[in-house]
Amino acid sequence: MKEKIIEKANDMFLNFGFKSVTMDDLASELGISKKTIYAHFQNKTKLVEAATDHLFCIITDGIDTILEENKEPIEELYAIKAFVMYHLKDEKTSPQYQLQKYYPRIHNSLKVRQFETMQECIIENLERGIRTGVFRKHIDIEIISRLYFMGMTGIKDQEMFPLQQFPVSKLMTDYLEYHVRGIATEKGLKILDNLLKQP
Repeated sequence: MKEKIIEKANDMFLNFGFKSVTMDDLASELGISKKTIYAHFQNKTKLVEAATDHLFCIITDGIDTILEENKEPIEELYAIKAFVMYHLKDEKTSPQYQLQKYYPRIHNSLKVRQFETMQECIIENLERGIRTGVFRKHIDIEIISRLYFMGMTGIKDQEMFPLQQFPVSKLMTDYLEYHVRGIATEKGLKILDNLLKQP
Protein backbone atom coordinates (compact mmCIF):
# COMPACT_ATOMS: atom_id res chain seq x y z
CA MET A 1 0.00 0.00 0.00
CA LYS A 2 2.86 2.38 0.86
CA GLU A 3 4.35 1.85 -2.62
CA LYS A 4 0.93 2.45 -4.19
CA ILE A 5 0.50 5.73 -2.30
CA ILE A 6 3.98 6.92 -3.34
CA GLU A 7 3.40 6.08 -7.00
CA LYS A 8 0.00 7.81 -7.13
CA ALA A 9 1.36 10.83 -5.19
CA ASN A 10 4.24 11.13 -7.66
CA ASP A 11 1.88 11.01 -10.59
CA MET A 12 -0.38 13.68 -9.09
CA PHE A 13 2.47 15.93 -7.93
CA LEU A 14 3.97 15.94 -11.43
CA ASN A 15 0.62 16.58 -13.11
CA PHE A 16 -0.83 19.17 -10.73
CA GLY A 17 2.08 20.44 -8.63
CA PHE A 18 3.25 19.79 -5.06
CA LYS A 19 1.22 22.68 -3.65
CA SER A 20 -2.11 21.86 -5.36
CA VAL A 21 -2.39 18.19 -4.39
CA THR A 22 -3.91 17.68 -0.94
CA MET A 23 -4.02 14.50 1.15
CA ASP A 24 -7.81 14.48 0.51
CA ASP A 25 -7.22 14.54 -3.28
CA LEU A 26 -4.79 11.66 -2.99
CA ALA A 27 -7.09 9.58 -0.75
CA SER A 28 -10.03 10.13 -3.08
CA GLU A 29 -7.93 9.26 -6.17
CA LEU A 30 -6.74 6.02 -4.51
CA GLY A 31 -10.19 5.19 -3.12
CA ILE A 32 -8.85 4.93 0.43
CA SER A 33 -9.29 6.96 3.61
CA LYS A 34 -6.94 9.77 4.57
CA LYS A 35 -6.26 7.79 7.75
CA THR A 36 -4.67 5.02 5.66
CA ILE A 37 -2.24 7.55 4.13
CA TYR A 38 -1.40 8.93 7.57
CA ALA A 39 -0.70 5.39 8.79
CA HIS A 40 2.24 5.36 6.35
CA PHE A 41 3.18 9.05 6.25
CA GLN A 42 3.11 11.34 9.26
CA ASN A 43 2.32 14.40 7.11
CA LYS A 44 2.43 15.74 3.55
CA THR A 45 6.09 16.77 3.87
CA LYS A 46 7.07 13.15 4.65
CA LEU A 47 5.06 12.01 1.63
CA VAL A 48 6.72 14.60 -0.65
CA GLU A 49 10.10 13.42 0.65
CA ALA A 50 9.28 9.75 -0.07
CA ALA A 51 7.81 10.56 -3.49
CA THR A 52 10.80 12.66 -4.63
CA ASP A 53 13.21 10.02 -3.33
CA HIS A 54 11.31 7.31 -5.22
CA LEU A 55 11.38 9.34 -8.45
CA PHE A 56 15.08 10.16 -7.99
CA CYS A 57 15.84 6.41 -7.73
CA ILE A 58 13.76 5.59 -10.85
CA ILE A 59 15.55 8.29 -12.86
CA THR A 60 19.00 7.33 -11.55
CA ASP A 61 18.41 3.64 -12.40
CA GLY A 62 17.16 4.59 -15.85
CA ILE A 63 20.20 6.77 -16.51
CA ASP A 64 22.47 3.91 -15.38
CA THR A 65 20.74 1.62 -17.89
CA ILE A 66 21.31 4.17 -20.68
CA LEU A 67 24.98 4.51 -19.68
CA GLU A 68 25.41 0.72 -19.83
CA GLU A 69 24.27 0.80 -23.47
CA ASN A 70 27.53 2.61 -24.23
CA LYS A 71 25.97 4.90 -26.82
CA GLU A 72 27.90 7.52 -28.73
CA PRO A 73 28.40 10.42 -26.19
CA ILE A 74 26.18 13.06 -27.87
CA GLU A 75 23.45 10.53 -28.58
CA GLU A 76 23.70 9.44 -24.92
CA LEU A 77 22.99 13.01 -23.71
CA TYR A 78 19.86 13.17 -25.88
CA ALA A 79 18.70 9.72 -24.72
CA ILE A 80 19.07 10.79 -21.07
CA LYS A 81 17.19 14.04 -21.73
CA ALA A 82 14.29 12.16 -23.38
CA PHE A 83 14.15 9.64 -20.53
CA VAL A 84 14.15 12.32 -17.81
CA MET A 85 11.53 14.45 -19.58
CA TYR A 86 9.29 11.40 -19.97
CA HIS A 87 9.49 10.57 -16.26
CA LEU A 88 9.01 14.18 -15.19
CA LYS A 89 5.99 14.43 -17.52
CA ASP A 90 7.70 17.22 -19.50
CA GLU A 91 7.90 19.19 -16.24
CA LYS A 92 4.63 20.92 -17.00
CA THR A 93 4.14 21.83 -13.33
CA SER A 94 7.81 22.88 -12.81
CA PRO A 95 8.37 20.32 -10.03
CA GLN A 96 11.86 21.53 -9.16
CA TYR A 97 10.77 25.15 -8.82
CA GLN A 98 7.73 24.20 -6.71
CA LEU A 99 9.87 21.97 -4.52
CA GLN A 100 12.33 24.83 -3.96
CA LYS A 101 9.50 27.24 -3.10
CA TYR A 102 7.37 25.06 -0.81
CA TYR A 103 9.77 22.37 0.42
CA PRO A 104 13.24 24.03 0.45
CA ARG A 105 14.86 21.45 2.74
CA ILE A 106 13.80 18.55 0.48
CA HIS A 107 14.86 20.54 -2.59
CA ASN A 108 18.34 21.27 -1.20
CA SER A 109 19.03 17.70 -0.19
CA LEU A 110 17.80 16.46 -3.59
CA LYS A 111 20.01 19.00 -5.41
CA VAL A 112 23.11 17.66 -3.59
CA ARG A 113 22.23 14.10 -4.63
CA GLN A 114 21.51 15.18 -8.21
CA PHE A 115 24.86 16.96 -8.40
CA GLU A 116 26.79 13.92 -7.14
CA THR A 117 25.03 11.60 -9.59
CA MET A 118 25.20 13.94 -12.56
CA GLN A 119 28.83 14.94 -12.02
CA GLU A 120 30.02 11.37 -12.38
CA CYS A 121 27.85 10.75 -15.43
CA ILE A 122 28.75 14.04 -17.20
CA ILE A 123 32.49 13.73 -16.51
CA GLU A 124 32.45 10.20 -17.96
CA ASN A 125 30.48 11.46 -20.98
CA LEU A 126 32.94 14.33 -21.58
CA GLU A 127 36.00 12.08 -21.24
CA ARG A 128 34.54 9.55 -23.68
CA GLY A 129 33.59 12.36 -26.07
CA ILE A 130 37.18 13.61 -26.07
CA ARG A 131 38.51 10.07 -26.59
CA THR A 132 36.18 9.44 -29.53
CA GLY A 133 36.91 12.85 -31.07
CA VAL A 134 33.41 14.36 -30.81
CA PHE A 135 34.39 16.86 -28.07
CA ARG A 136 37.38 19.19 -28.25
CA LYS A 137 40.59 17.95 -26.59
CA HIS A 138 41.42 20.93 -24.41
CA ILE A 139 38.15 21.61 -22.63
CA ASP A 140 38.28 21.81 -18.82
CA ILE A 141 36.13 18.83 -17.84
CA GLU A 142 35.68 19.93 -14.22
CA ILE A 143 34.39 23.38 -15.25
CA ILE A 144 32.23 22.14 -18.16
CA SER A 145 30.55 19.45 -16.03
CA ARG A 146 29.65 22.03 -13.36
CA LEU A 147 28.48 24.57 -15.95
CA TYR A 148 26.27 21.88 -17.45
CA PHE A 149 24.73 21.06 -14.06
CA MET A 150 24.21 24.75 -13.19
CA GLY A 151 22.60 25.35 -16.58
CA MET A 152 20.31 22.33 -16.31
CA THR A 153 19.11 23.39 -12.86
CA GLY A 154 19.17 27.13 -13.68
CA ILE A 155 16.75 26.88 -16.61
CA LYS A 156 14.13 25.57 -14.17
CA ASP A 157 14.02 28.94 -12.42
CA GLN A 158 10.50 30.23 -13.15
CA GLU A 159 11.43 33.86 -12.47
CA MET A 160 14.10 33.77 -15.17
CA PHE A 161 12.22 31.46 -17.53
CA PRO A 162 8.45 31.85 -17.06
CA LEU A 163 6.66 28.68 -18.15
CA GLN A 164 4.17 30.51 -20.39
CA GLN A 165 7.04 31.97 -22.42
CA PHE A 166 9.53 29.10 -22.22
CA PRO A 167 8.07 25.56 -22.27
CA VAL A 168 10.48 23.30 -20.35
CA SER A 169 10.87 20.70 -23.10
CA LYS A 170 11.98 23.42 -25.58
CA LEU A 171 14.29 24.97 -22.97
CA MET A 172 15.92 21.59 -22.28
CA THR A 173 16.38 20.90 -26.00
CA ASP A 174 17.85 24.35 -26.66
CA TYR A 175 20.12 24.15 -23.62
CA LEU A 176 21.44 20.73 -24.60
CA GLU A 177 22.19 21.95 -28.14
CA TYR A 178 23.92 25.02 -26.67
CA HIS A 179 26.06 22.77 -24.42
CA VAL A 180 27.08 20.40 -27.22
CA ARG A 181 27.81 23.16 -29.77
CA GLY A 182 30.12 24.82 -27.24
CA ILE A 183 32.40 21.77 -26.91
CA ALA A 184 31.92 19.72 -30.11
CA THR A 185 34.45 19.10 -32.85
CA GLU A 186 33.44 19.03 -36.55
CA LYS A 187 32.76 15.31 -36.16
CA GLY A 188 30.58 16.01 -33.10
CA LEU A 189 28.64 18.77 -34.88
CA LYS A 190 27.72 16.37 -37.71
CA ILE A 191 26.33 13.89 -35.16
CA LEU A 192 24.44 16.70 -33.41
CA ASP A 193 22.95 18.01 -36.67
CA ASN A 194 21.75 14.50 -37.58
CA LEU A 195 20.16 14.08 -34.14
CA LEU A 196 18.41 17.45 -34.45
CA LYS A 197 16.92 16.45 -37.81
CA GLN A 198 15.19 13.47 -36.20
CA PRO A 199 11.50 14.07 -35.33
